Amino acid sequence: MNAKKEKFHKHILEIKDVAKTCDHISGQLKEIVFKNLSRRGAVIGISGGIDSSVSLALTVNALGAENVLGLMLPEKDSSPESLDLAQKLADKFGIRTQIEDISGALNGFGCYTRRDEAIRRVFEEYDPTVYKMKIGIKQNPLKHSLPPAFSVTIVDPEGNEKSKLLPVKEYLQIVAASNFKQRSRMTMLYYHAEKNYYAVIGTPNKHEVQQGFFVKHGDGGADVMPIASLYKTQVYQLARHLGIPEEIIKRTPTSDTYSAEQTQEEFFFQLPFELMDLIWYGWENGYDAGEVASALGKPEEEIRNVYKNFHRKKETTAYLRKQPVVIQPD
Repeated sequence: MNAKKEKFHKHILEIKDVAKTCDHISGQLKEIVFKNLSRRGAVIGISGGIDSSVSLALTVNALGAENVLGLMLPEKDSSPESLDLAQKLADKFGIRTQIEDISGALNGFGCYTRRDEAIRRVFEEYDPTVYKMKIGIKQNPLKHSLPPAFSVTIVDPEGNEKSKLLPVKEYLQIVAASNFKQRSRMTMLYYHAEKNYYAVIGTPNKHEVQQGFFVKHGDGGADVMPIASLYKTQVYQLARHLGIPEEIIKRTPTSDTYSAEQTQEEFFFQLPFELMDLIWYGWENGYDAGEVASALGKPEEEIRNVYKNFHRKKETTAYLRKQPVVIQPD
């Protein structure tokens, strides 16, 4: 599609032939795994989320269910719903599964204690046996262009919440400790991949890759990423065609990283994905903010604010997408 020649409109991201797109991705997957990588099959982490579900379905179409292993990788903060939906997905597509609880590994790394230490410097009363917690961004990027600021929220047993802005030191420590979760999962995926002579399938979508909503050498670690060029709305289009269970399609996208319930919008993206997809498409394809605003019925200033937010996120997370730097000899 040539963005410069097509007028921006609300349906610009609709895939014209979903079946053809699924067949193309599955065909590429088959070529990459069996020929380019010379692996016998694939292992994929499944969580009951839409992205891993679509990635699994495409992988099964590509390699056959008998050549796919689904790993469920819960830890003590995970929602029980994630495990239930992941198993329902696996049953639907007829793959082998294995549960690997990574809580012990995380305890060994000091994941929870390092995180909780930082939280207690903000809320002295925080006790993980009493309170649940989460971090997230409160600002709406439509309304201003200020850099996002993270807050930490603790939730008591009655559901009462208290939030405070996170100082940089505490924010960095909480994120660094939490990232043990994704890196431990990646380690377990590669254990099973090497054990079976399989490839690791990554599950991030376009926004997660381009905006930096992934952990370097964690969920960013994989051999092939089948949906990394797809917008979230396009992932849902594929999901319906592929027969993903309706409970997963209707489930609100969640980070499932912290003990308190939290959506991906609240944690990082700040916008509903249906709106974010369209504005991102306009931004990355050079559409003027005014044209996007007119098509979406938004004030132009709001679209300009989001454009600035996108630029900032892509610039500040560029490090995550960089490969190791090889220094050449003289």
